[in-house]
Amino acid sequence: MLATELLPELIGLVALVALIAYAVLGGADFGGGVWNLLARGRRSEGQRRAISVAMGPVWEANHVWLIFLIVILFTAYPLAFAALSVAFFWPFHLVLAGIVLRGAAFVFRAHGRAAATTPSSWGAVFGAASIITPLLLGACLGAVSTGRIRVIDGIVQGGMEWARVGAFPLATAVLALVVCAYLAAVYLTLETEGELREDFRRRALIIWLIAGVVSLGTLLLAYSEAPHLWEGLMRFPAILAVLAGVIVAPAAVFALWRRHFELARVLAVGQVVLLLIGWGLAQRPYIIYPDISLSGSAAPPATLIFVLWTLPFGLALLLPSLWFLFAVFKGRNPAAEERYP
Repeated sequence: MLATELLPELIGLVALVALIAYAVLGGADFGGGVWNLLARGRRSEGQRRAISVAMGPVWEANHVWLIFLIVILFTAYPLAFAALSVAFFWPFHLVLAGIVLRGAAFVFRAHGRAAATTPSSWGAVFGAASIITPLLLGACLGAVSTGRIRVIDGIVQGGMEWARVGAFPLATAVLALVVCAYLAAVYLTLETEGELREDFRRRALIIWLIAGVVSLGTLLLAYSEAPHLWEGLMRFPAILAVLAGVIVAPAAVFALWRRHFELARVLAVGQVVLLLIGWGLAQRPYIIYPDISLSGSAAPPATLIFVLWTLPFGLALLLPSLWFLFAVFKGRNPAAEERYP
């Protein structure tokens, strides 16, 4: 039996894994919407078709990790969930609206009258929602590390709405957006061929440079805007994730440059995983710094044990189902040659 004091930490690790899964899968879907909006030139319609084909069968399934994360939060950390819901009432509602609009726009664009010829207004909605949603999620993730959200006796202190929108949350918002676009471009090099593949390869190389600049700026802002996070990043073990990311990032762009697309995808995912692992280790033991910690907001031990016992059964259903879904719809098929007319 696990020691009671370790239960909040262990379930916190599960929540971090869910966040990482949503970032590398759902994040790429948001990035696809970004490239759909920015598609230009004589191959723009081919690019949009490639994005639709790549996302179409599986993109809604990726939201399961966001739902999983929310369930973990309100079950295992009810005080933290309540504080986050109050502190980010409007951002979270706008995120929800963005996800719903994005889904509706994707479907209407794919089957609408204008889908086969020119970009429709639904395409613009799809692209706009794909930009706004990761921006808001990234800003919320950055805001919980700044210390500007105060929770006293379980009550989020009012009068600080503008204080939550600082330079660091804005930087993390932009970083989340460019990371999504980077992942999507890298993934799409494996979903396309010929000139379309080269289009997305060039986009991946360009956005990699932009993401590098934004990452460096965000790290420097953490020194003044989120000192707790900065100190955590400079300490063991988070510093190992930072150093590993410094190694993996140039390796990923080198693989893209040499057209080793399978390796580039693995390394791109590795960059995002290391980024979030570093953040999680540096943020630990807080969910909202400095007032809401993992142990301080955790549910009773009986509830945490119940969550741990049910996880294997839930994952035993979820993971094979997702694997089967991806295996069926992401495998190549005889119609592959007709995908990008």
